[in-house]
Amino acid sequence: MARLKKPVDERLFMLIKNWLGVYLPTERKASPCTIANYRQALNQFLTYLADRNGTKLAAVTFDMMNADSLNDYLNHLQTEQNCTRATRNNRLAALRAFISYASACSPEYVATALDVARIKTQKDDPFSKVEYLTENAARAILAAPDVSTAKGRRDQTMLTVLYDTGARISELLELHLSDLRLSTTTPTATLLGKGGVVRTVPLAKETVSMLYRYLAEFHPDELLTSCALLFFTSHRNGRQKMCAQTVRAWMDKYRESARLKCPEVPEHIHPHMWRHTRAMHLYQHGMPLELVAQWLGHRNPTTTLVYAYADTEHKRKAIEKAMEHSQVTTGLSAGSRQPAYQITDEELLKRLYGLD
Repeated sequence: MARLKKPVDERLFMLIKNWLGVYLPTERKASPCTIANYRQALNQFLTYLADRNGTKLAAVTFDMMNADSLNDYLNHLQTEQNCTRATRNNRLAALRAFISYASACSPEYVATALDVARIKTQKDDPFSKVEYLTENAARAILAAPDVSTAKGRRDQTMLTVLYDTGARISELLELHLSDLRLSTTTPTATLLGKGGVVRTVPLAKETVSMLYRYLAEFHPDELLTSCALLFFTSHRNGRQKMCAQTVRAWMDKYRESARLKCPEVPEHIHPHMWRHTRAMHLYQHGMPLELVAQWLGHRNPTTTLVYAYADTEHKRKAIEKAMEHSQVTTGLSAGSRQPAYQITDEELLKRLYGLD
């Protein structure tokens, strides 16, 4: 067996180990979800640094983690990976937190921490575009897995539960059998969200039927009182929690095949888009925004206003497109344009509190 090569900057990797394994869970009392997000951000940044410097991961040093390289990485996320401002800001916050921790442990890193602290987050329009799938696109992707195989049946069940519950990918992968209530009058799933917030969401009849079939195949000898993970991956050491990155990979594969049959399927999707999609579909089918906020587990109901804005923008563009192809000019002079429909904050607030 080949020996593991010793890192060039061993102190850097010890700092990472202590930050993730001791400081965050013990001293900061950070949630497992937060730690997982920080770990992912650090992993991706280290991989980027190794590629950028044409070297191996073990050769990455703390000196490479400077403000210039971090800025380049953040730009790479937006220009090369089409990440949103929110994703960029989350990555920056995670990496800034680690570098700040490193500077507290090793004073020689203080200058780097000060430089990194000057990198500004990008302000985002609270009513910026919401990425969501049309109903046709969602149906096409849900039908994409090959249900003649066990993996296809599992993947279709996961996608269906992800859509029906509006769960975050981290919440879906943390679902246990004991979180399901399938035999009650109103079947539900209980999700553990950000900050330890627990919410219970109803399940559609079709989802319940699919879950019963899935349980019979993948959990044949287990009761719904079991603490076993609902979705898992099997290895030689037994069942393990699935990796979010793996789910994203096979989800993109189904997107490609679905797009061949349905042109409404976008070129890029991500797990969180299913959450936006379900919320938008509920809103479009008449669910009041304050109930959508509760269903999503939003602490601040105003966050949910993005769906009203996005839906209004969608309708406005449809009207404009129809007007462009119409030969009727209702009182408009030649060459004049109908003013774009604008929705005001007051109108959005009325919708939120059921006054519209």
